[in-house]
Amino acid sequence: MCNGGHERVEWMERTKPDEAAAAGPSARSSTVTNRAMTSFSPADEEKRRGVRRMKSMAAGLLLLVALVYALATWARDAGAGPWAGYVAAAAEAGMVGALADWFAVTALFRHPLGLPIPHTAIIPNKKDQLGVSLGEFVGENFLSGEVVRQRLHAVGIAARLGTWLAEPEHADRVTAELATALRGALTVLRDSDVQAVVGEAITRRADAQEIAPPLGKMLEKVVADGGHKRVVDLVCVRAHDWLVLHDDQVMAAVQGGAPGWTPRFVDKKVGERVYRELLRFVTEMRDSPTHPARGALDRFLADFASDLQSDTDTRARVERLKGEVLGRGEVQDLIASAWTAVRSMIVSAAEDEHSELRLRVRGSLLSLGARMAGEPRTQSKVDKWVEGAAVHVVTTYRKEITSLITDTVAGWDAGHTTRKIEAHIGRDLQFIRINGTVVGSLAGLLIYAVSRALGA
Repeated sequence: MCNGGHERVEWMERTKPDEAAAAGPSARSSTVTNRAMTSFSPADEEKRRGVRRMKSMAAGLLLLVALVYALATWARDAGAGPWAGYVAAAAEAGMVGALADWFAVTALFRHPLGLPIPHTAIIPNKKDQLGVSLGEFVGENFLSGEVVRQRLHAVGIAARLGTWLAEPEHADRVTAELATALRGALTVLRDSDVQAVVGEAITRRADAQEIAPPLGKMLEKVVADGGHKRVVDLVCVRAHDWLVLHDDQVMAAVQGGAPGWTPRFVDKKVGERVYRELLRFVTEMRDSPTHPARGALDRFLADFASDLQSDTDTRARVERLKGEVLGRGEVQDLIASAWTAVRSMIVSAAEDEHSELRLRVRGSLLSLGARMAGEPRTQSKVDKWVEGAAVHVVTTYRKEITSLITDTVAGWDAGHTTRKIEAHIGRDLQFIRINGTVVGSLAGLLIYAVSRALGA
Protein backbone atom coordinates (compact mmCIF):
# COMPACT_ATOMS: atom_id res chain seq x y z
CA MET A 1 0.00 0.00 0.00
CA CYS A 2 2.77 2.39 0.87
CA ASN A 3 4.66 1.73 -2.36
CA GLY A 4 1.47 2.06 -4.37
CA GLY A 5 0.76 5.42 -2.74
CA HIS A 6 4.23 6.68 -3.63
CA GLU A 7 3.75 5.50 -7.21
CA ARG A 8 0.46 7.38 -7.45
CA VAL A 9 2.09 10.54 -6.10
CA GLU A 10 4.94 10.22 -8.61
CA TRP A 11 2.44 9.66 -11.45
CA MET A 12 0.49 12.75 -10.40
CA GLU A 13 3.70 14.81 -10.33
CA ARG A 14 4.58 13.59 -13.84
CA THR A 15 1.17 14.61 -15.17
CA LYS A 16 1.21 18.09 -13.61
CA PRO A 17 3.44 19.77 -16.24
CA ASP A 18 1.01 18.84 -19.04
CA GLU A 19 -1.93 20.18 -17.08
CA ALA A 20 -0.03 23.36 -16.24
CA ALA A 21 0.92 23.87 -19.88
CA ALA A 22 -2.76 23.93 -20.75
CA ALA A 23 -3.65 26.13 -17.78
CA GLY A 24 -1.28 29.01 -18.55
CA PRO A 25 1.92 30.71 -17.33
CA SER A 26 0.88 31.07 -13.69
CA ALA A 27 0.02 27.40 -13.44
CA ARG A 28 3.30 26.43 -15.11
CA SER A 29 5.19 28.58 -12.60
CA SER A 30 3.36 26.93 -9.71
CA THR A 31 4.10 23.49 -11.15
CA VAL A 32 7.79 24.25 -11.53
CA THR A 33 7.95 25.32 -7.89
CA ASN A 34 6.00 22.23 -6.80
CA ARG A 35 8.26 19.90 -8.76
CA ALA A 36 11.32 21.57 -7.23
CA MET A 37 9.86 20.90 -3.79
CA THR A 38 9.09 17.24 -4.55
CA SER A 39 12.23 16.19 -6.42
CA PHE A 40 15.70 15.17 -5.39
CA SER A 41 18.87 16.60 -6.83
CA PRO A 42 21.81 14.33 -7.73
CA ALA A 43 23.48 15.41 -4.48
CA ASP A 44 20.35 14.43 -2.54
CA GLU A 45 20.29 11.03 -4.24
CA GLU A 46 23.91 10.46 -3.30
CA LYS A 47 23.11 11.30 0.31
CA ARG A 48 20.16 8.91 0.27
CA ARG A 49 22.47 6.13 -0.94
CA GLY A 50 24.83 6.96 1.91
CA VAL A 51 21.94 6.71 4.39
CA ARG A 52 20.96 3.29 3.01
CA ARG A 53 24.54 2.06 3.37
CA MET A 54 24.68 3.22 6.98
CA LYS A 55 21.30 1.62 7.70
CA SER A 56 22.61 -1.65 6.33
CA MET A 57 25.72 -1.35 8.50
CA ALA A 58 23.69 -0.61 11.66
CA ALA A 59 21.30 -3.46 10.89
CA GLY A 60 24.23 -5.79 10.20
CA LEU A 61 25.77 -4.91 13.54
CA LEU A 62 22.46 -5.68 15.26
CA LEU A 63 22.31 -9.06 13.57
CA LEU A 64 25.92 -9.67 14.56
CA VAL A 65 25.33 -9.05 18.26
CA ALA A 66 22.17 -11.16 18.07
CA LEU A 67 24.18 -14.02 16.61
CA VAL A 68 26.87 -13.54 19.26
CA TYR A 69 24.19 -13.59 21.95
CA ALA A 70 22.75 -16.82 20.61
CA LEU A 71 26.14 -18.52 20.40
CA ALA A 72 27.28 -17.22 23.79
CA THR A 73 24.05 -18.37 25.44
CA TRP A 74 24.44 -21.81 23.87
CA ALA A 75 28.06 -21.98 25.02
CA ARG A 76 27.14 -20.90 28.54
CA ASP A 77 24.44 -23.54 28.79
CA ALA A 78 26.89 -26.09 27.40
CA GLY A 79 29.31 -25.31 30.25
CA ALA A 80 31.90 -23.52 28.20
CA GLY A 81 32.99 -21.44 31.15
CA PRO A 82 32.36 -18.05 32.82
CA TRP A 83 33.49 -16.10 29.75
CA ALA A 84 30.36 -17.16 27.90
CA GLY A 85 28.19 -15.36 30.46
CA TYR A 86 30.13 -12.14 30.00
CA VAL A 87 29.85 -12.33 26.23
CA ALA A 88 26.12 -13.16 26.38
CA ALA A 89 25.45 -10.22 28.76
CA ALA A 90 27.36 -7.81 26.53
CA ALA A 91 25.60 -9.02 23.39
CA GLU A 92 22.19 -8.89 25.07
CA ALA A 93 22.71 -5.28 26.21
CA GLY A 94 24.03 -4.41 22.75
CA MET A 95 20.81 -5.71 21.18
CA VAL A 96 18.74 -3.68 23.62
CA GLY A 97 20.74 -0.53 22.88
CA ALA A 98 20.54 -1.06 19.14
CA LEU A 99 16.77 -1.65 19.19
CA ALA A 100 16.15 1.33 21.47
CA ASP A 101 18.16 3.67 19.24
CA TRP A 102 16.56 2.21 16.10
CA PHE A 103 13.17 3.02 17.60
CA ALA A 104 14.25 6.57 18.51
CA VAL A 105 15.76 7.31 15.10
CA THR A 106 12.86 5.78 13.19
CA ALA A 107 10.29 7.62 15.32
CA LEU A 108 11.66 10.91 14.02
CA PHE A 109 10.63 10.15 10.44
CA ARG A 110 7.86 7.54 10.52
CA HIS A 111 5.88 5.10 12.69
CA PRO A 112 8.13 2.19 13.68
CA LEU A 113 6.90 -1.00 11.96
CA GLY A 114 3.95 1.03 10.70
CA LEU A 115 2.34 1.05 14.15
CA PRO A 116 0.65 4.36 15.11
CA ILE A 117 2.54 4.64 18.38
CA PRO A 118 2.02 8.03 20.08
CA HIS A 119 4.79 10.59 19.68
CA THR A 120 6.29 8.91 16.62
CA ALA A 121 6.60 10.17 13.02
CA ILE A 122 7.51 13.47 14.62
CA ILE A 123 8.79 15.32 11.56
CA PRO A 124 5.81 14.65 9.21
CA ASN A 125 3.27 15.21 11.99
CA LYS A 126 4.95 18.27 13.51
CA LYS A 127 6.28 19.84 10.28
CA ASP A 128 4.19 23.00 10.56
CA GLN A 129 4.93 23.40 14.27
CA LEU A 130 8.62 22.95 13.54
CA GLY A 131 8.38 25.67 10.88
CA VAL A 132 6.70 28.03 13.36
CA SER A 133 9.30 27.25 16.02
CA LEU A 134 12.11 27.75 13.52
CA GLY A 135 10.64 31.10 12.47
CA GLU A 136 10.32 32.21 16.10
CA PHE A 137 13.87 31.07 16.82
CA VAL A 138 15.24 33.04 13.88
CA GLY A 139 13.15 36.08 14.81
CA GLU A 140 14.24 36.10 18.45
CA ASN A 141 17.91 35.21 17.98
CA PHE A 142 18.83 36.63 14.57
CA LEU A 143 16.35 39.43 13.86
CA SER A 144 16.47 41.32 17.15
CA GLY A 145 17.55 44.94 16.91
CA GLU A 146 20.43 44.56 19.33
CA VAL A 147 21.86 41.48 17.58
CA VAL A 148 21.68 43.15 14.16
CA ARG A 149 23.24 46.36 15.47
CA GLN A 150 26.11 44.54 17.20
CA ARG A 151 26.82 42.37 14.18
CA LEU A 152 26.86 45.27 11.75
CA HIS A 153 29.02 47.33 14.11
CA ALA A 154 31.53 44.47 14.34
CA VAL A 155 31.63 44.10 10.56
CA GLY A 156 32.51 47.77 9.96
CA ILE A 157 30.53 48.15 6.76
CA ALA A 158 31.56 51.76 6.08
CA ALA A 159 35.30 51.04 6.11
CA ARG A 160 34.96 47.94 3.96
CA LEU A 161 32.58 49.58 1.52
CA GLY A 162 34.78 52.66 1.34
CA THR A 163 37.90 50.60 0.59
CA TRP A 164 36.03 48.70 -2.11
CA LEU A 165 34.45 51.80 -3.61
CA ALA A 166 37.75 53.72 -3.68
CA GLU A 167 39.02 51.36 -6.38
CA PRO A 168 38.45 52.93 -9.83
CA GLU A 169 37.18 49.71 -11.42
CA HIS A 170 34.63 49.28 -8.64
CA ALA A 171 33.49 52.89 -8.99
CA ASP A 172 33.11 52.30 -12.73
CA ARG A 173 31.01 49.22 -12.06
CA VAL A 174 28.71 51.02 -9.62
CA THR A 175 28.38 53.96 -12.01
CA ALA A 176 27.40 51.61 -14.84
CA GLU A 177 24.84 49.85 -12.64
CA LEU A 178 23.36 53.18 -11.54
CA ALA A 179 23.16 54.32 -15.16
CA THR A 180 21.38 51.10 -16.11
CA ALA A 181 18.91 51.50 -13.25
CA LEU A 182 18.29 55.14 -14.19
CA ARG A 183 17.66 54.25 -17.82
CA GLY A 184 15.33 51.47 -16.78
CA ALA A 185 13.36 53.73 -14.46
CA LEU A 186 13.00 56.44 -17.10
CA THR A 187 11.97 53.85 -19.68
CA VAL A 188 9.31 52.36 -17.44
CA LEU A 189 7.81 55.74 -16.56
CA ARG A 190 5.15 56.91 -19.00
CA ASP A 191 5.61 60.47 -20.24
CA SER A 192 1.93 61.26 -19.84
CA ASP A 193 1.97 60.20 -16.18
CA VAL A 194 5.07 62.23 -15.36
CA GLN A 195 3.76 65.25 -17.23
CA ALA A 196 0.46 65.04 -15.36
CA VAL A 197 2.24 64.77 -12.01
CA VAL A 198 4.63 67.63 -12.76
CA GLY A 199 1.85 69.83 -14.13
CA GLU A 200 -0.35 69.16 -11.13
CA ALA A 201 2.52 69.78 -8.72
CA ILE A 202 3.38 73.10 -10.35
CA THR A 203 -0.23 74.18 -10.49
CA ARG A 204 -0.92 73.18 -6.88
CA ARG A 205 2.22 74.89 -5.64
CA ALA A 206 1.41 78.05 -7.59
CA ASP A 207 -2.20 78.09 -6.37
CA ALA A 208 -1.14 77.53 -2.77
CA GLN A 209 1.30 80.45 -2.68
CA GLU A 210 0.70 84.06 -3.68
CA ILE A 211 3.41 85.15 -6.09
CA ALA A 212 2.98 88.93 -6.06
CA PRO A 213 4.86 89.65 -2.77
CA PRO A 214 7.87 87.49 -3.69
CA LEU A 215 7.96 89.09 -7.12
CA GLY A 216 7.79 92.53 -5.47
CA LYS A 217 10.68 91.72 -3.13
CA MET A 218 12.75 90.38 -5.99
CA LEU A 219 12.02 93.42 -8.18
CA GLU A 220 12.80 95.75 -5.27
CA LYS A 221 16.19 94.12 -4.75
CA VAL A 222 16.94 94.20 -8.49
CA VAL A 223 16.15 97.92 -8.70
CA ALA A 224 18.11 98.69 -5.54
CA ASP A 225 21.17 96.84 -6.90
CA GLY A 226 20.80 98.40 -10.36
CA GLY A 227 20.38 95.04 -11.98
CA HIS A 228 17.67 96.38 -14.33
CA LYS A 229 19.98 98.94 -15.95
CA ARG A 230 21.47 96.44 -18.35
CA VAL A 231 18.01 95.54 -19.52
CA VAL A 232 17.21 99.25 -20.04
CA ASP A 233 20.46 99.69 -21.95
CA LEU A 234 19.60 96.78 -24.20
CA VAL A 235 16.07 98.08 -24.84
CA CYS A 236 17.39 101.56 -25.69
CA VAL A 237 19.97 100.18 -28.11
CA ARG A 238 17.45 97.96 -29.84
CA ALA A 239 14.88 100.81 -29.98
CA HIS A 240 17.44 103.16 -31.54
CA ASP A 241 18.47 100.58 -34.13
CA TRP A 242 14.86 99.85 -34.98
CA LEU A 243 14.02 103.53 -35.45
CA VAL A 244 17.01 103.97 -37.74
CA LEU A 245 15.94 101.06 -39.93
CA HIS A 246 12.20 101.82 -39.93
CA ASP A 247 11.98 105.58 -40.28
CA ASP A 248 9.45 105.32 -43.12
CA GLN A 249 7.11 103.24 -41.03
CA VAL A 250 7.24 105.67 -38.10
CA MET A 251 6.50 108.69 -40.29
CA ALA A 252 3.76 106.83 -42.15
CA ALA A 253 2.14 105.96 -38.81
CA VAL A 254 2.22 109.61 -37.73
CA GLN A 255 0.81 110.81 -41.06
CA GLY A 256 -1.89 108.17 -40.99
CA GLY A 257 -3.15 109.50 -37.67
CA ALA A 258 -3.41 113.13 -38.87
CA PRO A 259 -6.86 114.71 -39.55
CA GLY A 260 -8.13 114.42 -43.09
CA TRP A 261 -8.51 118.18 -43.57
CA THR A 262 -4.78 118.97 -43.11
CA PRO A 263 -2.59 119.32 -46.20
CA ARG A 264 -0.37 116.43 -47.10
CA PHE A 265 2.87 118.42 -46.91
CA VAL A 266 1.96 119.49 -43.35
CA ASP A 267 1.41 115.90 -42.36
CA LYS A 268 4.78 115.00 -43.83
CA LYS A 269 6.53 117.80 -41.97
CA VAL A 270 4.87 116.79 -38.70
CA GLY A 271 5.83 113.12 -39.26
CA GLU A 272 9.43 114.01 -39.93
CA ARG A 273 9.56 116.23 -36.85
CA VAL A 274 8.03 113.55 -34.61
CA TYR A 275 10.46 110.97 -35.96
CA ARG A 276 13.50 113.22 -35.34
CA GLU A 277 12.36 114.03 -31.80
CA LEU A 278 11.68 110.40 -31.03
CA LEU A 279 15.06 109.35 -32.41
CA ARG A 280 16.78 112.12 -30.45
CA PHE A 281 14.99 111.07 -27.24
CA VAL A 282 15.96 107.43 -27.62
CA THR A 283 19.54 108.34 -28.54
CA GLU A 284 19.95 110.59 -25.49
CA MET A 285 18.41 107.95 -23.25
CA ARG A 286 20.78 105.38 -24.70
CA ASP A 287 23.90 107.50 -24.29
CA SER A 288 23.14 109.22 -20.94
CA PRO A 289 23.00 107.04 -17.80
CA THR A 290 21.54 110.02 -15.91
CA HIS A 291 18.77 110.74 -18.37
CA PRO A 292 15.55 111.89 -16.66
CA ALA A 293 13.58 109.13 -18.38
CA ARG A 294 15.85 106.54 -16.80
CA GLY A 295 15.19 108.06 -13.38
CA ALA A 296 11.46 108.02 -14.06
CA LEU A 297 11.72 104.36 -15.04
CA ASP A 298 13.61 103.61 -11.81
CA ARG A 299 10.88 105.30 -9.78
CA PHE A 300 8.17 103.45 -11.70
CA LEU A 301 9.80 100.07 -11.06
CA ALA A 302 10.33 100.89 -7.37
CA ASP A 303 6.67 101.94 -7.00
CA PHE A 304 5.54 98.83 -8.85
CA ALA A 305 7.66 96.62 -6.55
CA SER A 306 6.04 98.27 -3.55
CA ASP A 307 2.54 97.81 -5.00
CA LEU A 308 3.24 94.11 -5.61
CA GLN A 309 3.92 93.71 -1.91
CA SER A 310 1.31 95.98 -0.37
CA ASP A 311 -1.37 97.06 -2.83
CA THR A 312 -4.39 94.76 -2.66
CA ASP A 313 -5.66 95.56 -6.15
CA THR A 314 -2.27 94.97 -7.78
CA ARG A 315 -1.80 91.67 -5.97
CA ALA A 316 -5.27 90.51 -7.01
CA ARG A 317 -4.54 91.35 -10.64
CA VAL A 318 -1.28 89.39 -10.52
CA GLU A 319 -3.10 86.38 -9.04
CA ARG A 320 -5.71 86.49 -11.81
CA LEU A 321 -2.97 86.73 -14.41
CA LYS A 322 -1.16 83.79 -12.80
CA GLY A 323 -4.30 81.64 -12.99
CA GLU A 324 -4.89 82.57 -16.61
CA VAL A 325 -1.29 81.75 -17.56
CA LEU A 326 -1.25 78.39 -15.77
CA GLY A 327 -4.58 77.43 -17.31
CA ARG A 328 -3.44 77.97 -20.87
CA GLY A 329 -2.72 74.92 -22.97
CA GLU A 330 0.55 76.42 -24.16
CA VAL A 331 1.90 76.32 -20.60
CA GLN A 332 0.96 72.65 -20.16
CA ASP A 333 2.55 71.90 -23.52
CA LEU A 334 5.67 73.68 -22.32
CA ILE A 335 5.76 71.46 -19.22
CA ALA A 336 5.33 68.37 -21.39
CA SER A 337 8.06 69.39 -23.81
CA ALA A 338 10.37 70.29 -20.92
CA TRP A 339 9.98 66.83 -19.36
CA THR A 340 10.55 65.11 -22.72
CA ALA A 341 13.72 67.12 -23.26
CA VAL A 342 14.99 66.47 -19.73
CA ARG A 343 14.30 62.72 -20.00
CA SER A 344 16.03 62.48 -23.36
CA MET A 345 19.01 64.39 -22.01
CA ILE A 346 19.32 62.18 -18.92
CA VAL A 347 18.99 58.94 -20.92
CA SER A 348 21.64 60.07 -23.38
CA ALA A 349 23.97 61.07 -20.55
CA ALA A 350 23.42 57.75 -18.78
CA GLU A 351 24.26 55.78 -21.93
CA ASP A 352 27.42 57.76 -22.72
CA GLU A 353 30.37 56.53 -20.63
CA HIS A 354 32.16 59.85 -21.14
CA SER A 355 29.20 62.10 -20.37
CA GLU A 356 29.53 64.78 -17.73
CA LEU A 357 26.83 63.08 -15.66
CA ARG A 358 28.62 59.73 -15.45
CA LEU A 359 32.01 61.34 -14.92
CA ARG A 360 30.65 63.40 -12.04
CA VAL A 361 28.93 60.37 -10.50
CA ARG A 362 32.13 58.35 -10.80
CA GLY A 363 34.15 61.13 -9.21
CA SER A 364 31.64 61.45 -6.39
CA LEU A 365 31.77 57.70 -5.73
CA LEU A 366 35.58 57.70 -5.62
CA SER A 367 35.56 60.69 -3.27
CA LEU A 368 32.94 59.07 -1.06
CA GLY A 369 34.89 55.82 -0.98
CA ALA A 370 38.08 57.62 0.03
CA ARG A 371 36.30 59.47 2.84
CA MET A 372 34.60 56.31 4.08
CA ALA A 373 37.89 54.40 4.02
CA GLY A 374 40.03 57.03 5.73
CA GLU A 375 37.81 59.30 7.83
CA PRO A 376 36.59 57.84 11.14
CA ARG A 377 33.89 60.49 11.41
CA THR A 378 32.43 59.56 8.03
CA GLN A 379 32.69 55.86 8.90
CA SER A 380 30.82 56.43 12.12
CA LYS A 381 28.04 58.36 10.37
CA VAL A 382 27.62 55.73 7.64
CA ASP A 383 27.75 52.84 10.13
CA LYS A 384 25.10 54.46 12.30
CA TRP A 385 22.90 55.09 9.30
CA VAL A 386 23.24 51.50 8.06
CA GLU A 387 22.67 50.08 11.53
CA GLY A 388 19.61 52.26 12.06
CA ALA A 389 18.16 51.30 8.68
CA ALA A 390 18.77 47.59 9.26
CA VAL A 391 17.30 47.69 12.77
CA HIS A 392 14.24 49.51 11.46
CA VAL A 393 13.72 46.88 8.75
CA VAL A 394 14.12 43.84 11.02
CA THR A 395 12.00 45.29 13.82
CA THR A 396 9.27 46.59 11.52
CA TYR A 397 9.10 43.60 9.18
CA ARG A 398 10.22 40.81 11.51
CA LYS A 399 6.86 39.08 11.28
CA GLU A 400 6.89 39.21 7.49
CA ILE A 401 10.46 37.88 7.36
CA THR A 402 9.81 34.97 9.73
CA SER A 403 6.53 34.20 7.96
CA LEU A 404 8.63 33.41 4.91
CA ILE A 405 10.08 30.49 6.87
CA THR A 406 6.83 29.31 8.39
CA ASP A 407 4.83 29.65 5.17
CA THR A 408 7.52 27.92 3.14
CA VAL A 409 7.72 24.99 5.55
CA ALA A 410 3.92 24.80 5.71
CA GLY A 411 3.81 24.54 1.92
CA TRP A 412 6.19 21.59 1.80
CA ASP A 413 4.88 18.08 1.26
CA ALA A 414 5.20 16.22 4.57
CA GLY A 415 6.42 12.97 3.05
CA HIS A 416 8.95 14.60 0.78
CA THR A 417 10.16 16.86 3.58
CA THR A 418 10.71 13.84 5.78
CA ARG A 419 12.70 12.04 3.10
CA LYS A 420 14.69 15.18 2.33
CA ILE A 421 15.64 15.74 5.97
CA GLU A 422 16.46 12.08 6.42
CA ALA A 423 18.73 12.24 3.37
CA HIS A 424 20.68 15.10 4.92
CA ILE A 425 20.97 13.95 8.55
CA GLY A 426 20.06 10.27 8.37
CA ARG A 427 23.64 9.10 7.92
CA ASP A 428 24.71 10.70 11.19
CA LEU A 429 21.63 9.32 12.91
CA GLN A 430 22.62 5.79 11.88
CA PHE A 431 25.84 6.32 13.80
CA ILE A 432 23.63 6.78 16.85
CA ARG A 433 22.34 3.23 16.30
CA ILE A 434 25.87 1.90 15.92
CA ASN A 435 27.07 3.79 18.97
CA GLY A 436 24.01 2.57 20.88
CA THR A 437 24.95 -1.00 20.07
CA VAL A 438 28.54 -0.53 21.17
CA VAL A 439 27.75 1.50 24.28
CA GLY A 440 24.94 -0.88 25.22
CA SER A 441 27.31 -3.84 24.94
CA LEU A 442 29.91 -2.17 27.12
CA ALA A 443 27.28 -1.11 29.66
CA GLY A 444 25.84 -4.64 29.76
CA LEU A 445 29.30 -6.12 30.22
CA LEU A 446 30.06 -3.69 33.05
CA ILE A 447 26.75 -4.36 34.80
CA TYR A 448 27.20 -8.12 34.50
CA ALA A 449 30.75 -7.91 35.79
CA VAL A 450 29.73 -5.75 38.77
CA SER A 451 26.82 -8.09 39.53
CA ARG A 452 29.08 -11.14 39.49
CA ALA A 453 31.63 -9.40 41.63
CA LEU A 454 29.07 -8.40 44.22
CA GLY A 455 27.44 -11.80 44.05
CA ALA A 456 30.79 -13.53 44.60
